[in-house]
Amino acid sequence: MFRFTLLAVAIAVALWTPTSVATQPKKAELRAGAFAMDITPEKFPISVNGGMADRKATSANDPLHARCLVLDDGTTKLAIVVVDSCMIPRQIIEDAKARAAKLTGIPPANILISATHTHSAPTVAGVFQSEPDEAYIKFLTRKIADGIEKAHGKLAPAKCAWGVAEEPKQVFNRRWKMKDGVKNLDPFGGDTDKVKMNPPRMSANLVEPAGPIDPRVTVLSLRTADDKPMALFANYSLHYVGDMPALSADYFGVFADLVGAKLKAGKDFMGMLSNGTSGDVNNINFRAAALKLKPGERSRTVADAVATAAVKAIDKADHTNRVRLKRASMELELGVRKPTAADVKRAEGILDKAKGRELKGLEEIYARETVLLAKYPDKVKVQIQVLLIDECAIVAIPCEVFAEIGISIKKNSVFKTTCVVSLANGYNGYLPTPAQHMLGGYETWRARSSYLAVNSSVEIEKAANTLLKDLLVK
Repeated sequence: MFRFTLLAVAIAVALWTPTSVATQPKKAELRAGAFAMDITPEKFPISVNGGMADRKATSANDPLHARCLVLDDGTTKLAIVVVDSCMIPRQIIEDAKARAAKLTGIPPANILISATHTHSAPTVAGVFQSEPDEAYIKFLTRKIADGIEKAHGKLAPAKCAWGVAEEPKQVFNRRWKMKDGVKNLDPFGGDTDKVKMNPPRMSANLVEPAGPIDPRVTVLSLRTADDKPMALFANYSLHYVGDMPALSADYFGVFADLVGAKLKAGKDFMGMLSNGTSGDVNNINFRAAALKLKPGERSRTVADAVATAAVKAIDKADHTNRVRLKRASMELELGVRKPTAADVKRAEGILDKAKGRELKGLEEIYARETVLLAKYPDKVKVQIQVLLIDECAIVAIPCEVFAEIGISIKKNSVFKTTCVVSLANGYNGYLPTPAQHMLGGYETWRARSSYLAVNSSVEIEKAANTLLKDLLVK
């Protein structure tokens, strides 16, 4: 009887084991392809995003690129694109994805397209007094899709590894709590803000930063089958630097060049740096005096530090050619902080007085934003996307996300490594937390650059966490 029981158990295990293993997702051999598509405009002058007043660029200091990476595990293909642009509206991105899908067969839902947030790129999103250049929009849309096709055409056996390092010296929270009694005026006639964005350096009125910074440099390294550097995708939470003349990819472009040199990579190597959660973070130490630097010097310093950290992150990483690729997304409907009828009436009165000339000062500029925002719908659709590459995840959010939100998503993630890419798959303005909204400040001022409902970060973070958990069990 005892022998019969053992035999029965053995047969049951033998019958059960193959079925159980077969139901587990198998890791397949990875293929990857990378291509940096030049998106520098062909015609000048051209409007430049990033300022309160419009400005025109007449030349490019350095090339702008859409850096495209395609991954294939034999079952699923993913594309990741990082574009040297300030912000890209969703319609442009969806048009580029649709074109790329026709060219490559990669489903639009499997493509992540983000903007670096350089403040020295052609205008493709109407914000403040800069309006899109329609010819460049068509040019950019085509170039992004063609870049994905080029990367897809270069698919070849590859290995990948993830790594994380830190570079805390190049990031500072730019929102500061000020001493009691200091009035922080807003453009709507109020003085109740409790924080000031970019306050005077070394001011005696500075108390403390209103939020944290995220110093992490998260890296996905791709190598060829014979272990030569193929591409490197990195993520760092720094807004931009802004010390380059004319059109420029800012420190993001310098990073792409430097990281390849540090890896001693060949000419076909492609580096790419995505913008993390930097909605309230820049490169200015407000406790110290400004240094006298030449144009581009600060961008190079920052890029060199981040590139050094990126190389360190994957220095001893084990690259594998066996990976799983997955993706998931969720569409949210979020409220819009629309102006009241009284707000609009006040704004129209301000604009009437400024008729016939360029708008000057924050009050006039935000009056125009108020009138334009009044025409927005009560709710907007916002897409949250997650890509899973091996056991590590990329969360994509179409906003200028505050650092503490990214830190929270990483902390609560079910995966070993997670990074958050801002300004991805669209543009829905700043994303402060409800607590930061209560503090006020530039990033919360109602405009086309900041209009989502106060609780939007809570909804977005919840969606990101849900998607991450769903991918764990799929």
